[in-house]
Amino acid sequence: MKTCSLRQIGLLALGLVVTGTFAHGGEMLKALLVDGQNNHNWQATSPIIKKSLEMTDRFQVEVATAKDASQFHPDFKQYDVVVSNYNGDLWPKSTRTAFKEYIENGGGLVVIHAADNSFSDWPEYNRMIGLGGWGGRDEEHGPYVYYQNGKLVRDFSKGRGGTHGAQWAYPVKVRLPNHPIVKGLPRVWRHAEDELYARLRGPAKQMAVLATAPSKKTGRAEPMLLTIGYGNGRCFHTAMGHDTRSLSGVGFQVTLQRGTEWAATGNVSLTDVPESFPSKEEVSRRDVLKAADQ
Repeated sequence: MKTCSLRQIGLLALGLVVTGTFAHGGEMLKALLVDGQNNHNWQATSPIIKKSLEMTDRFQVEVATAKDASQFHPDFKQYDVVVSNYNGDLWPKSTRTAFKEYIENGGGLVVIHAADNSFSDWPEYNRMIGLGGWGGRDEEHGPYVYYQNGKLVRDFSKGRGGTHGAQWAYPVKVRLPNHPIVKGLPRVWRHAEDELYARLRGPAKQMAVLATAPSKKTGRAEPMLLTIGYGNGRCFHTAMGHDTRSLSGVGFQVTLQRGTEWAATGNVSLTDVPESFPSKEEVSRRDVLKAADQ
């Protein structure tokens, strides 16, 4: 027997739920979550990512676990958006070609944390994600991008891409408050303990920096939330999301939900800001897996 959440029961009573249809009036969006290889604990983080999206009743999420990249051949065209929690072996050429065509033709991509470490020698992927780190990335891959003295800087100096210090609960500063992914959120909010990526570099074309955080390693405001255009497709890139603790942050979850919808459609209907959203000084956490079991 199919069970309904309390929210769905209430909507059914109002006659607002139709099978396969989102309560806001749009169709359910199909998301493909890719994992299977990562230098981070994807086995623990993927279920949180999946539930964070599904709890909105906006997404149907399927998981593709690519433990053997040579056998990874999904039909990307069946999905509105691909969510990457993957940092591992290069996909086969045919899969890379299919993925490039999928994004060029209007598909969506969401890159979470260490997924921006992946595929450093795949030029099209570097374009899609805007900035990346590690994997041999250097000045040949593009500039460093950061805010300094209130201005966006593209720094072409030599050096490797990617660094971070110890995890801490850092403030996230919204830089483009009218963008639908961050519209209505506090201008500064406190993210749960996480690695703060810095010195990311890449092509940075058709890229907007939505939010930054202050790096103790560089003394600069480093990009945390990005959008990138690639052909007719869209990428939402969040540098946050190292482990289960950081993924428990309400700020991370809300921006992931909004960013995934934007990558899929170019719009955001998930505009409600929960009362539990973090303040400038205080972290707010939510255990989405525990809540789902209640």
